[in-house]
Amino acid sequence: MHRASLVFAVSLLLSSTLTIDAAENWPGWRGPRGDGSSEDRDLAVSWKVDEDTVWKVPMPGIGHASPIIWEDRIFLVDAIETTAERVLLCLDRKTGKTLWQKTVLKAPFEDIHRLNSRASSTPLTDGERVYVSFLDGDQMFVAAYDFEGNQLWEKRPGVFSSKHGYCSSPILWKDTVIINGDHDGDAYLVSLNRKTGEEVWKVDRPNKTRSYCTPIIREIDGRNQMILSGSLSVTSYDPDTGKQHWIIDGPTEQYVASMVYNPEDKLLFLTCGFPTKHLMAIRPDGQGNVTDTHVLWHEQVGASYVPSPIAIGPYFLVVADNGVASCFVAKTGERLWRERLPGNHSASIITANGLAYFLSDAGIMSVVKPGPTFDVVAQTELGEETYASPAVYDGQLYLRATGHLYCLGKH
Repeated sequence: MHRASLVFAVSLLLSSTLTIDAAENWPGWRGPRGDGSSEDRDLAVSWKVDEDTVWKVPMPGIGHASPIIWEDRIFLVDAIETTAERVLLCLDRKTGKTLWQKTVLKAPFEDIHRLNSRASSTPLTDGERVYVSFLDGDQMFVAAYDFEGNQLWEKRPGVFSSKHGYCSSPILWKDTVIINGDHDGDAYLVSLNRKTGEEVWKVDRPNKTRSYCTPIIREIDGRNQMILSGSLSVTSYDPDTGKQHWIIDGPTEQYVASMVYNPEDKLLFLTCGFPTKHLMAIRPDGQGNVTDTHVLWHEQVGASYVPSPIAIGPYFLVVADNGVASCFVAKTGERLWRERLPGNHSASIITANGLAYFLSDAGIMSVVKPGPTFDVVAQTELGEETYASPAVYDGQLYLRATGHLYCLGKH
C-alpha cells in the first residue's frame, strides 16, 4: 500500500513537472519557429476583456515590436517620443511588473512611414541574452543584454537607408545572430557572434532595394536553408556561411511579410508587396536561378503587404492589409474562400489548436477555423488599437496595444 502511494506521488510529481516544462517560450519574431505557430493547447478561443485580463500595464512610449517571452520574463522595446530614447524593458510575466528598463540608444528619430514606429524590430532571446536592433542615424544598431539589463556588446554592422524607417528583427542560428539589412543602398545580410557581436559573415544582397522581411530557417532537401523575400527576389542561403542556394527573380519591388513553410507539402509560401501584390507557392529544392522552374502556383488577388501569413496542415491562410482574408489549399492554390474581417490589419496571423488568430489594427481578434467554409469561431474586441503581432505563453495571449501591454487568458 505504501509502495503504491509512493509510486502515485512520484507519477503526480513527474506529471506536474512535465506540465510546467511543456510551456513553450516565445523567444523572437513570430515565436519559436518564426512562423506564428504555437503548440499551446490551452490558448483561449474567446474571452471577455473585463473578466479575462490577467493584467494590463502602461507602456512608456510607442512601439510596434512584439513582446517576447522566456519563462517568467517578458522583454519588449519602446521608443520614447519626448527624449528620443529607444529602451528595452523586462517585465515579470506573472504580474506585468517592470523589473528593469534600460536606454539602449539615444539618437535623433528617423523619418518613418505612418504605419511604422521607431521601435518596430522585435527583440530576440536565447535564454541567456536579449538581442535588440534599432536605427542609429544611417547605421544599423545591434546590441546584446543579459537578463539583469547589463549591456554585453553593441555593434553597427552596416549602413541603412529607407524613407519608411527601420524594422529588422534578428534571428538565431547556432552560436550566431543573423539580421537582414535590405535597404536603399548597398544592402546585405549579416551574421554576428552571439557572445561577442563580432562579424561571422556578411553577404551582399542583389538589388539594393528596401524591404523588411525577417528570414526563416529550415532543414529542407538535406540542406539548412535561410529563406527570405526582399530586394526584388526570393532567396535561400546557407545560414552557416551566407552562400546562396537558389534565387527567384521578383515578383515585386518591396516586401514586409515573412515567408512560411508547410512541411506537409514541402512548400514555401510568399505574400507581398509593393507596387504589385503576389501570392506564391515555391518548391525549395532547387539550385541557382529557379524563377522558371520552382514556382508551383502564383496568385495576385488577396495578397498582403505587411501581415505575415500562416500554414496550417493542408491550408495556407493570408489576410490582406485591408482585412480581406483568404484560405487556400496549400498544394494546389485553390482558393476555398475570401471574406472580409473587421478593419485593417498590420499584425501577423498566429495559430494554435488548428485555429487562425487574426488581430486587426482596431484591436479586434477574429478566430477562424481553416477549411472549405468560412467559419469564425469567435470575435473579441480589446478596446485599444494594436499594430504589434501577438505572443503566446502557457495558455495566455500577450497583446501589445498602442498604450498598454495586455496579458489575457487563464488566471
